[in-house]
Amino acid sequence: MGSLSLLLSSPTERVADAQSVATMPVAMQAQPRPDKWWQDRHQSRLEQKQAFAEQDQAVRLVFIGDSITHGWENAGKQLWQERFAPYTTLNLGFSGDRTEHVLWRLGLGDAGEENNEVAGLSPALYVIMIGTNNTGHGMGTAAETAEGVTAIVDRLQELSPKSDILLLAVFPRGETPDDEKRLMNDEVNERIAKLEAREHVEYLNLRDIFLDDNGVLPKSVMPDLLHPNAEGYRRWADAITPIIKRYLSE
Repeated sequence: MGSLSLLLSSPTERVADAQSVATMPVAMQAQPRPDKWWQDRHQSRLEQKQAFAEQDQAVRLVFIGDSITHGWENAGKQLWQERFAPYTTLNLGFSGDRTEHVLWRLGLGDAGEENNEVAGLSPALYVIMIGTNNTGHGMGTAAETAEGVTAIVDRLQELSPKSDILLLAVFPRGETPDDEKRLMNDEVNERIAKLEAREHVEYLNLRDIFLDDNGVLPKSVMPDLLHPNAEGYRRWADAITPIIKRYLSE
């Protein structure tokens, strides 16, 4: 499926496209997105990686994900600068990305090594959180989404086998515990939790830092019931900072 067809298709056709991608064998799923901002951001990440290399700075920490990770540059910007940027860090979060887009950015499909955003890197730690767009507007099943997440872990372990991976559960979404998309993400998390059995992989579910005692997702933390605000990023940063320090001090 070419990227041009995604650009020209109707919303209904794009949902059908997403469904067909989700059911492809994982090795064939990887694909770019046609959006100019996405292509520009991808190029800027390649350039940032190159700049670190030219300055003889080894990238030690890499975040990979979708808009929630991308948001460290917006609502979470101050915390990012204080907590994570000093480690020489790449933010490879792209709004709207699904697992197949991340796989392309890791050099699979027709991407080639020149488009591999982590080629040549061996960071101390990768932090991954991806999948909510597969089960959301991508209309993929939990099993298909978990397969995509697994393929990302596979690829990173192939590229830099000595790096550790902090695999985060997909964050809760929807207001109540019985929200359909919340339940889908919960099933994804049950499946990907098994990846912790691998060497160099730690799985962490942060759902309780966002939810109240009744399992309700407050709008004071995620106003649209999906994306954290500044308070949500503070909770996220507080939860993972000690873990990141542990890995990067080893």
